[in-house]
Amino acid sequence: MGGLRARRERCVQAGMKTVGISGAGHYNGLVCTYARKREDSARHMSKDLTPILEGWDYDRARTTVRKIMGLDGRGKIQMRLQLGVLQMEATGRPDGRRPHGCESLLEHFERTLEEMRSDGREEQFELRAADCAELRDEALQYYYRYVSLFSLEEYADAARDTQRNLRAFDLVKKHAVTDADKFSLEQHRPYVIMMNSRARANLAIRHDDLKAAYDVLHEGMDLVRSFFLEYGQPGLAEKSDEYKMLSKQADELKDRVPRDPLHVLRDKLRVAVEKENFEEAARLRNKIQKLEQTGT
Repeated sequence: MGGLRARRERCVQAGMKTVGISGAGHYNGLVCTYARKREDSARHMSKDLTPILEGWDYDRARTTVRKIMGLDGRGKIQMRLQLGVLQMEATGRPDGRRPHGCESLLEHFERTLEEMRSDGREEQFELRAADCAELRDEALQYYYRYVSLFSLEEYADAARDTQRNLRAFDLVKKHAVTDADKFSLEQHRPYVIMMNSRARANLAIRHDDLKAAYDVLHEGMDLVRSFFLEYGQPGLAEKSDEYKMLSKQADELKDRVPRDPLHVLRDKLRVAVEKENFEEAARLRNKIQKLEQTGT
């Protein structure tokens, strides 16, 4: 009984309320139950991420993401990183904040610009360095989410977020005070165009509209080409990874899509440019422009 009494005293010192312990077996059972409860409570209260990451390993070969239901009842997206996890809201701003009462900082600046435009003060609207830095940080949040959404094959939402970032690029390009800030986001435009085009094309494929998918991919290729042309590097367009990715997916669809004259001419134009047959390329561009204007 001396040993039992000592164990009982240790139990009391640990904060466990004891009642009528009449035997060692009963006592040991209570101690085990108490220990388990303390352990469960500690796991619940701990900020250690280990239980969250157990069984969900990081894979450098692919984007490792999953959707969960948050404690607030809203859907969340989690991206597995090498040293942890990134959690984002599934809708609205990824970090869940509402700057200036708006869904995003971009929306706040767009509203401000519209108010100034209605007052005839649009020329006074400008984005300072700090504004551009915050917009870049916000665009990065949306980047992580649209990459995750694309991996989850949620193409409509991926298209939404990429289009939103392109709006941010447009705003900064037009209204940033310095050239450095203007180009800080602009340099990523080809990549976002590619992701937007692929998301929209995959969505069209899901709805068995192969022609729409093919058109979207070629539209994206044209936008990438226009980007490099604007910055005086037209020869780099078709060498870029973004253009190659869109072209590869379009080629995979080509034989499955009813061809129309405009698509045929665009393909011939691409070949002529690749072969540096500029006279033929000029002739084909004229035919394409005519067909786009008249439809014949």
